[in-house]
Amino acid sequence: MKKNFMFLAVAVLGTVNAFAQEAAVAAETELAGDTMHQVLMQKFLEGGWGWMLPVLVCLVIGLAVAIERMLYLSFANINTKKFIESFEKTLNEQGVEAAKELCRNTKGPVASIYYQGLDRYEQGMDAVEKAVVSYGSVQTGQMESGLSWIGLFIALSPMLGFMGTVVGMIEAFDQIQAAGDISPTVVAGGIKVALLTTLMGLIAAVILQLFYNYIISKIDNLVNAMEDASITLVDILTAYNKK
Repeated sequence: MKKNFMFLAVAVLGTVNAFAQEAAVAAETELAGDTMHQVLMQKFLEGGWGWMLPVLVCLVIGLAVAIERMLYLSFANINTKKFIESFEKTLNEQGVEAAKELCRNTKGPVASIYYQGLDRYEQGMDAVEKAVVSYGSVQTGQMESGLSWIGLFIALSPMLGFMGTVVGMIEAFDQIQAAGDISPTVVAGGIKVALLTTLMGLIAAVILQLFYNYIISKIDNLVNAMEDASITLVDILTAYNKK
């Protein structure tokens, strides 16, 4: 039994190697006559709709969520230093209501935090600090909205690809059993599905991971700007209160 298993394993490895060589030769031929887009489309169809389509859906939805988050963070990003200078000048020259109006007309989480702090200015500095901290957490949660879905698709894409690999290998062994012989022509279809679905899943996961890390870095930068601006707001209001 052990010898038979070892023989079968060696035979399958030899088949995979032969298939890989044939695929390399075929790919060179295809690239010579077809465009990259046509080759990719052909490989996608060869992988089978049953496994390639779910991975493609994960990639498309994940990219849609990532692009939406990137646009949201881009619109939320402002020149914080310039805004703080304008805020302090407006507060000292025109008062609290004018400063609140400036915050309402300015986009981004920093302006929203400043508005919440000013809105509780009459309740004392303790209330201002609590409002700034609480609303800072709210703004951070809004910026991180949707990241869990991207993380899900990053994990799900290679899992679906590996599942297609397992199914493809099972089909290859079924074909070996039915034919009673091991040859590249017998198992090439199942092995091709296995390799292509794994490749598609890994490509989707890598692309989404790059977007995910970029979004995380943008959020970290905005959170740091919010924290620095919050400290500056308390200092500005403390100085204004003394006047």
